[in-house]
Amino acid sequence: MTPPLAPWLLPGPVRRHPHVPGGGPHPAAVLFDRDGTLVADVPYNGDPSRVTLMPGAREAVDAVRAAGVPVGVVTNQSGVARGLLTRRDVEDVRLRVEELLGPFAVWAVCPHGPGEGCACRKPAPGLILAACRRLAVPPERTAVIGDIGADMEAARAAGTRGVLVPTAVTRAEETAAADVTAPDLPAAVRLVLGSAVPAREPR
Repeated sequence: MTPPLAPWLLPGPVRRHPHVPGGGPHPAAVLFDRDGTLVADVPYNGDPSRVTLMPGAREAVDAVRAAGVPVGVVTNQSGVARGLLTRRDVEDVRLRVEELLGPFAVWAVCPHGPGEGCACRKPAPGLILAACRRLAVPPERTAVIGDIGADMEAARAAGTRGVLVPTAVTRAEETAAADVTAPDLPAAVRLVLGSAVPAREPR
């Protein structure tokens, strides 16, 4: 019997953060999409020299860490399934992102293609749920920040709170469908840390 397709949980400074119920107003964890959210979206990028931070990324990630909340990354990388990327390429880009933003508590990566039937490729919830399990945090106390509708659909399916930060590639219907939007990454983090009024009320 073929084992089910599972996400990669990349090696590195992974630390468990046991959740304390009722432990305050902050989320138990904040998970960011990678391409188009933390770094500029370069299609199927395996070259660390092409990694460029999105505006406000460092400020946003630093603010989450300063609040004592673990930070993770959840990212689709179908270039692996398409033969355009190797695991080493994905690792090299991860290391460059961490040079620029510091270490993340967990990286959950879907290396599968759209037609492979995995449960981890966003908009499915598998990446988010895997990251929550690794961090030992409940999904309902976790926030997900991304730039497209698939990020928000995955967040909703996982039972987490999603915040959309639209970019030039975000479709109007994705913005309209989002429960909460923010104009930039620092504003999104202020929302999930509870220090601002939501930019968009839940539908």
